Amino acid sequence: MADSQWWQQAVVYQIYPRSFQDSNGDGIGDLVGITQRLDYLKQLGVDVLWLNPIYRSPGVDNGYDISDYEDINPEFGTMADFERLLTQAHQRGLKIMMDMVVNHSSDQHPWFIESAKSRDNPYSDYYIWRDPVDGHAPTNWGSFFSGSAWTYVPARKQYYLHSFAVEQPDLNWENSDLRQAIYDMMSGWVAKGVDGFRLDVINLISKPTGFVDGQPNPGEPYADIGPIIANGHRLSEFLQALNTNVFAGHDLITVGETPAATIADAQQSAGLTTHELNMVFEFEHMGLDGNPDPAMGKWDDQPVKLVDLKQSLSKWQTGLQGMAWNSLYWNNHDQPRIVSRFGNDSPQYREKSAMMLATMLHGLQGTPYLYEGEEIGMTNANFTQLSDYQDLESLNAYHHLVDEEQRVPAAKMMTYLAKMSRDNARTPMQWDASINAGFTTGQPWLAVNANYTNINVEQALAQPKSVFTYYQRLIRLRHDVPIFTTGAYQLLDADDDAVYAYLRVTGDQRLLVVCNFTDQVQQRDYADLPTDAALLISNYEDDQRAVLRPYEAKIYEFTTEN
Repeated sequence: MADSQWWQQAVVYQIYPRSFQDSNGDGIGDLVGITQRLDYLKQLGVDVLWLNPIYRSPGVDNGYDISDYEDINPEFGTMADFERLLTQAHQRGLKIMMDMVVNHSSDQHPWFIESAKSRDNPYSDYYIWRDPVDGHAPTNWGSFFSGSAWTYVPARKQYYLHSFAVEQPDLNWENSDLRQAIYDMMSGWVAKGVDGFRLDVINLISKPTGFVDGQPNPGEPYADIGPIIANGHRLSEFLQALNTNVFAGHDLITVGETPAATIADAQQSAGLTTHELNMVFEFEHMGLDGNPDPAMGKWDDQPVKLVDLKQSLSKWQTGLQGMAWNSLYWNNHDQPRIVSRFGNDSPQYREKSAMMLATMLHGLQGTPYLYEGEEIGMTNANFTQLSDYQDLESLNAYHHLVDEEQRVPAAKMMTYLAKMSRDNARTPMQWDASINAGFTTGQPWLAVNANYTNINVEQALAQPKSVFTYYQRLIRLRHDVPIFTTGAYQLLDADDDAVYAYLRVTGDQRLLVVCNFTDQVQQRDYADLPTDAALLISNYEDDQRAVLRPYEAKIYEFTTEN
């Protein structure tokens, strides 16, 4: 991979605009606030800023229900504010990646408003409509957000499909006019100067040819919609057309969110020669700590097993090697904070385990993604009341599993929310120890994590060896040491349930990455490590070689004789 692409060497920083920086005191982060923090992001060393949706939206699903793809949500500012942000970012050498949602729109989008009126208007086929079957919904598919995936509209005497909330009708990609409208809209953003797209649930856009019932989980009325609609028969065709009509001729970064994708799916969608997307987000490693009861979904409070994590990540590393490109992430707006989830967020070990997890991830092959606050080791929110939560998925799950199904006691469900709710990632960015963590002078839209006085950017920047400065060092290694991009991956000691160790290999060059996932001292001696191996980075001051202290991480560089 001597001719690697710029996006393979880049590090992406994800910004959830609503929670990043409020500039006008209304309690909601905005575009002006992001612009004010560009120097901080440049100081961190990242290359690309991924913005969660900033388009006009009713806000049912925090912006993933778009009512106008070509206008800015007034909560975040104006188009002039966005254009200034884009210009200011480019002046600093930072790129902007937009979050694009084209599997579904808001039910307030003009397309849907017209489509719902009748069966014979120009937009009637922009969405997926089906007749009732025996007076009921066309199929037993359940939405990702609980309940039926179908809603009836009397004006059409038909049901429309919504894989997510009722207010998020699925777009009909079988309609060529709809596809062209999407190409034109996205090309408009490219012409404005954006540098790429993150494509929300993009592998759901090709629906089955026949709409038939699925097999529900025991005791459940609905079948999981994900396996039914994911990775459909026209997905590759649609993505190649999107590439041809929007991406081609522009040096963009493109990443697809692809729930339920397999290795084979990713080899196609993110293939180095398939002309679809640069990379995809897979979710397998994010589901390892889900509940063993299928009816409970992700809601659980058990820790992940390291052997399972190794197996999952290694499968993707080796499966895509030389064929496609990995996206590397621990956190995003839909996942709880990794230091609370796979690490240890106690005061004693939070920083060490945050650095260890960063080391483990950034040593892999692929493009690393940081989520806002990850670089200072932000933790889960530890909310204790249901009223603290605003996330639609969390609230729906609570009412479904506790109130309706009585499947789990209320107190237990609260522990599940504390561990797994998406709101854990969405609490405001912790800038300093002032009121509301320096995020806003008003009332924040979601409560600030109570630990902000001890965990914040100002404090991290004042410390020479903070989580922030550790991320800076890792990012510089990604930029400066080619083997981080080019090296093949080799797992070591697959059955070790305490230490994750692996090699990166290019010719006679080697990186050895060693990470202790426990709070116990571990003795490990790697026979192939020469005595003159260079320690590139570690989260401890000294190198004791065969000893791994609690949450210790280190990367060695060395050469071998072929």
